[in-house]
Amino acid sequence: MRVQLKFAGMSVLLLWLVACGSSAKLPKLPTEAKVLAFGDSLTFGTGAGSEQSYPSVLQGLIGREVINAGVPGETSAEGLERLPALLDEHQPTLLILCHGGNDFLRNLGEQQAADNVRAMVKLARDRGIGVVLIAVPKFGLMFSPPEFYAKIAEEFAIPFETGTLSKIIRDNSLKSDGVHPNGPGYRMLAEAVADRLKVAGAI
Repeated sequence: MRVQLKFAGMSVLLLWLVACGSSAKLPKLPTEAKVLAFGDSLTFGTGAGSEQSYPSVLQGLIGREVINAGVPGETSAEGLERLPALLDEHQPTLLILCHGGNDFLRNLGEQQAADNVRAMVKLARDRGIGVVLIAVPKFGLMFSPPEFYAKIAEEFAIPFETGTLSKIIRDNSLKSDGVHPNGPGYRMLAEAVADRLKVAGAI
């Protein structure tokens, strides 16, 4: 009974955090705004052509420049080290952050990923850059993202996309291999992010 109650409580908390993330707002993006899509192979577009990566598809959907700053195999610690120079170089109006997957695959621990993702969000926010967070699922029975993504989104009051990558990974028709989406999978992710931007008022 206690286990059931604990699970129910966690589920209610997660649903509440998802609701908070879905209601967070962003300033409208000027047409000349730069959007920095930052992450690992899921951002780079491994498993599909460069024009099929989610940043490339997203650029066409939202009518703003989207810079693909994905590096395959990168951990969140490496991402945190790399991010400041890119923010200096591109001066983006918006950061779309999708990181943590390689930490999970290498069993580096959720806490490390959470700390580094939180630090990346703070780094951008401290510079006045808007952030959208994409939750990355852990591989396992449910392919669900750790709760820390929702908690970080609530902490910083930023929009976040959760669930789409989990759906893609569960569907072999949307994957190029066991980990990466194919072209249609990346398009689904881009459409989900575009929808999140619309709800947030950015486009």
